[in-house]
Amino acid sequence: MGYDFSLKGSSYHHLIVPRRFGGLTTYENGAVLMQSTAHNYLHTIEKYDLDIFNCITKAMQNQKEKEYIDIEDLKYIKACLVYFERYYSHLKTSKGKPIVKEYYITRRKI
Repeated sequence: MGYDFSLKGSSYHHLIVPRRFGGLTTYENGAVLMQSTAHNYLHTIEKYDLDIFNCITKAMQNQKEKEYIDIEDLKYIKACLVYFERYYSHLKTSKGKPIVKEYYITRRKI
């Protein structure tokens, strides 16, 4: 999703078939994301705006099919994130914390 990558703090994201629908933890079905930023944020987006989540997921699936990271896909994902942040940054969780955390935005490199 446009972040620096290190295996430290990474997690598996079920990209094609979600785990809740029996998706397997395999290379073909997933992507490695940073847990504290990309993975948690992606599931926050899923909760609040399924259309944006689906757009981001489709772009990630496209990259998986190409078997390389395409800068245009990353730019598209960033545009989706910026859109989400513009419309949802004012929202807070039930505990009063913002759903769009500052480090989601400042850590992004693209």
